[in-house]
Amino acid sequence: MLGSSGRARRPSWLILLGCAGLGAFAALGQAPWDLWFLALPALAVLCWQIARAVSPAQAAWSAFAAGLGHFALAMSWIVEPFLVQPEIYGWMAPFALALMAAGGALFWTLPAWLAARLLPGFPRQGLAFAALMILSDWLRGWIFTGLPWALAGHIWTDTPASQLAAHLGALGLSALTMLAAALPLACWRGPAGRWRGALPGAILAALVVAMAWSAGMARLARPLPDDTPIKLRLVQPNAKQALKWDPYWSEVFFRRLLDLSAERDADRAAPDVVIWPETAVNFLLDQSGTAPRDIAAYAGAPVILGIQRSEGARYFNSLSSFSAEGIGPVYDKFHLVPFGEYTPWGDVLAQFGIRAFAAQQGYGYSPGAAPAVLRFPGLPPVQPLICYEAIFSRHLITGADRPGWLLQVTNDAWFGNLSGPYQHLAQARLRAIESGLPLMRAANTGVSAVIGARGELHATLELNRTGRIDARLPGALPPTLWSRWGDWPVLLLTLAALGLLWRYRRLTVPRP
Repeated sequence: MLGSSGRARRPSWLILLGCAGLGAFAALGQAPWDLWFLALPALAVLCWQIARAVSPAQAAWSAFAAGLGHFALAMSWIVEPFLVQPEIYGWMAPFALALMAAGGALFWTLPAWLAARLLPGFPRQGLAFAALMILSDWLRGWIFTGLPWALAGHIWTDTPASQLAAHLGALGLSALTMLAAALPLACWRGPAGRWRGALPGAILAALVVAMAWSAGMARLARPLPDDTPIKLRLVQPNAKQALKWDPYWSEVFFRRLLDLSAERDADRAAPDVVIWPETAVNFLLDQSGTAPRDIAAYAGAPVILGIQRSEGARYFNSLSSFSAEGIGPVYDKFHLVPFGEYTPWGDVLAQFGIRAFAAQQGYGYSPGAAPAVLRFPGLPPVQPLICYEAIFSRHLITGADRPGWLLQVTNDAWFGNLSGPYQHLAQARLRAIESGLPLMRAANTGVSAVIGARGELHATLELNRTGRIDARLPGALPPTLWSRWGDWPVLLLTLAALGLLWRYRRLTVPRP
């Protein structure tokens, strides 16, 4: 089904449909399905299909169809924000999904076209496609402010192989994925149309995955650092997005936050600090009056929370703390969601009443200055990550300013109930692995979690539940190799592999 159609410009519709199916199977490796054993063969067959393309156009069409299938399934949650107020925005949902899938597919299309254009021939252009896909995953974290979601390497997040991220980052996991997918081509024997030619490389790919798995299990088996004596409480009010800002329901949700914060177990010991999720309250920080001291007194402990604030006509999605002393240090989210928290060319579009979805004040948020480490009394230094910021490895603070732990406050009610919240949680786990730091995650509707320094889940509060988690702050590991070197080793190795393919570009296998 996935052979060449014989046309120079576009494969047959049947082949394109098959490629879209391969992309969808590759998406099943993402959370919450975690079917990496389906995703990896699908990517391997796609590399073979790209390798057999007789022109750059054929390769590009095949990759575009596969990317379309992949991102349509993996990013299907993108319709959910438009369904919070379906009477206003519901009509946009199918267009948003189509545009998101097509935009993501372009990041698969360009590697295929370049591979067939610069390094034509079987199996060379399939190998080049695999290498260029690693660079494409890196590029997706930067271009148009970045969206490193549903990367090829994310299929390993719930497996021991995820521990490779401590050395090579999430991009290293993408390299593992594409290496395993490309090895059947690299070791091909015989004509391109004979599947038996892939057997030696398939065996080698299985060995590579097994080695990564075993190394990950060995790392997970090492003793963990002791938990700190600091007791934290994560509060999940389960505020549905459609009701969150309703005057009546916002008071109901606020009361839930207070009551859950003030609850005491049998030992009646108060936590050292209580953590509320993103945009937890319906008032602005600069208009909070006596609320900071009143809330801390009711909770019996300082409260760290997500809250909106204003400076004149500018509004910020922020995090701060309430205690007996009042308002603590403030962090402003600096990496905002395009069209969700701010609108490009917002000053112009505001004249037509077009505003960002998540911002409840004005027509969108203003960005903060940069990632920051905050210091709250009695706690180790912490790097806050507000919602979307946790999907970016590059925002983690390393070196001399490295914090003692990470804190993500988020409102995943925007992401629906199917895949989005679980994919967001999976990426938070990767940030813990990369940094070697524990991550505490307070989510409005879930999934709230205590994540250890190796990405392991110590405790979770599932989706659409009201409740709290009391836990000790897990201990931190020493700085990881990734925190010292970043993505550079993977990028340089990938470029070196492309250089070798260019050097030996005359080597080909006969086509059928």
